[in-house]
Amino acid sequence: MMKPSRLLLLVPLAWASFGFAQQAPKHPASANGWQQSQKTDTARAFSYTRFTLVGKFVKPPQVKSPQDVSDIPALTVDCILGEESHTAKGRFLAANLLIGSTLKVVYVEPEEIRGTSYFPKVAVRYRTDGAGEEEEKWSPNTEKTSASIPKDALKKFLRAHTVAITADADRGSQISMQFDVPDATPVEAACNVD
Repeated sequence: MMKPSRLLLLVPLAWASFGFAQQAPKHPASANGWQQSQKTDTARAFSYTRFTLVGKFVKPPQVKSPQDVSDIPALTVDCILGEESHTAKGRFLAANLLIGSTLKVVYVEPEEIRGTSYFPKVAVRYRTDGAGEEEEKWSPNTEKTSASIPKDALKKFLRAHTVAITADADRGSQISMQFDVPDATPVEAACNVD
């Protein structure tokens, strides 16, 4: 029979193992590659295909509570496939970096001034396959938890094996993430990215 003192030592270990077992990621790991799903834009009455690649946080956002951020960052590419398009080729719609935590927005003066309007942007730094770091300003979504990826940057991401991205959170801390990019030929072909 086990002594009560040993039993008391095992109880916290058992509770800890139950807690860790319940902390599974909300999304599948990027080792599964590009996930394809069908979406509908009800406002404009059309369907499109979304390709999603899940990454990992190297330096996660600092948040008040775990509910303030998604577990894993993701890259999404939306397009209308060739067989659904009015042309025989697929049509690229948009690409986004989904973070789930509020990003720091800076207001950029347009190149050509017509009044006093400024554009909200998110400063992003990225590196593909160990190449030099590039810095760009991307447009945030309305909730400021994701940013639109320009098509030129997306092309670089799709041709890379590894993409490292850094952005600033609204509270001033840095958010770093990494994506292991599997063969993107199906995404490039389906969305006519070239």
